[in-house]
Amino acid sequence: MKVSSVSEMREMDRTAIEKFGIAEELLMENAGEATYSVILNTFGIRGKRFIVFCGIGNNGGDGFVVARKLHSNGGDVKVFILGDRSKYKGPAKMNLDIVSRMPMEIKEIQGTDSIRGDVFHSHAIVDAIFGTGLTRDVGGLYGDVIELINESGKTVFSADIPSGVAGDTGKIKGVAIKADYTVTYGLPKIGNMLYPGFERCGKLYVTHISFPPSLYNNEDLRIEINHTARLPARDKDGHKGSFGQVLFIAGASSYFGAPYFAALSFLKAGGGYSRLAAPGSVTPFIANRGSEIVFVPQEETSGGSISLQNKDALVELSEAMDMVVLGPGLSLDEETQQLTRELAREIKKPLLIDGDGITALCRDLQIIRQRGSETILTPHPGEMSRITGKSVQEIDEKKINILQRSSRELNAIIVLKGAHSLIGYPDEKVLINVSGNSGMATAGSGDVLTGTIAAMYGLGLSLEDAVAKGVFIHGVSGDLAAQDKGEDGITAQDILNYLPLAVKMVREGLDETLRDRYAGARII
Repeated sequence: MKVSSVSEMREMDRTAIEKFGIAEELLMENAGEATYSVILNTFGIRGKRFIVFCGIGNNGGDGFVVARKLHSNGGDVKVFILGDRSKYKGPAKMNLDIVSRMPMEIKEIQGTDSIRGDVFHSHAIVDAIFGTGLTRDVGGLYGDVIELINESGKTVFSADIPSGVAGDTGKIKGVAIKADYTVTYGLPKIGNMLYPGFERCGKLYVTHISFPPSLYNNEDLRIEINHTARLPARDKDGHKGSFGQVLFIAGASSYFGAPYFAALSFLKAGGGYSRLAAPGSVTPFIANRGSEIVFVPQEETSGGSISLQNKDALVELSEAMDMVVLGPGLSLDEETQQLTRELAREIKKPLLIDGDGITALCRDLQIIRQRGSETILTPHPGEMSRITGKSVQEIDEKKINILQRSSRELNAIIVLKGAHSLIGYPDEKVLINVSGNSGMATAGSGDVLTGTIAAMYGLGLSLEDAVAKGVFIHGVSGDLAAQDKGEDGITAQDILNYLPLAVKMVREGLDETLRDRYAGARII
């Protein structure tokens, strides 16, 4: 499913009206009808008391449609307007005029004291205050109303996006509605899908409001929910080489976990032949935990990291591999960092760079730009800051724009890790991943991700699809661990252990709970 920015949705609205002749009044009616239908099917209407809060823009107009339909079908409805009702225009004014002729209370509010009793005696609240066009922090009367709604504990239905959530970032603009259900219009907006906005939406629905598919499936819309390609069937007559051979260049005297998790997760996710080039002194310890890994002990620096003298042998070994993973736990030793840069320059296979490998390449990003083979980078926000030269805060505020620009300029696939990880491609396509949970924010989780991505490539997916599938399955594995153990205390080992089950479920079909969750938004 595509995801749109606020400006892209405005352009779709304009095209629907001007090219397809779908009147703006009809678009508003369809939006209100969809929201009403969710209320009917999830909560019920007849005999229940509803408060509909309406701002003075088109989102308020959507609220008037909802109020009319609730009243028409037996609901007891009160409409509270935030702002000067004389400012309504177009379809919003038309729908206000209609509900004004109906026997329901409609009033402009100046403060919360006069409506507190109504709110606390209602059964449910409809939030149609701001919509997606919010650009400034919420304060004053608007902030007081939002806080009252949240305080009430009532079931809340938001129209398009919870008021106070920024449509293009998911950020909270001072204060925001915490909805139980959100019905978004046309397509999900970026703010519906990124945290913390995603969490504020509750259960998310989307209605295409009668847009033709050529609008909401347009190739110019470059952001999508990560609905991944099917895994190829396993070759019944296959051998270990049939399912991928990957070289992991990783580890140092003080980093035993990263190389272990990366190299073994490749096998646990379905890969065939995992080779680990790690310092010779640490391989016996890793072998005690992961004896299935094939070890290629390396000469060491005085600090116990991989020495530059291994370069030629590693480049030669890489030629027999399907992919090389470079970076987990390599350390920041200057000689090893130099080795990393030279390997990235000379290895001719697809190269996944993570952790300390990213730090090394940030010294000379031209190496990535000039590579003849594909490159994958898997940074967390701090590493993305080093790649881009921008602060973590700026990246957090403009994730998708910065990711698109960086992927294009570096000609690399970039996985920006975090809640709802983002996958950016050189053509500026971005996938929003919806699997995973906060318990996966733990040391070693990213190393498991690198091995899982490599395994998907080994199983026969294209590199582009392998990255998307790897990110998704890594999240599914974390979700399965959380189902059994709870999110508190999940370790990288737990994520690794659940990988076989995650792959099995993805192949055979997810259960209804996970399938519903991973849809991102339910189409109505």
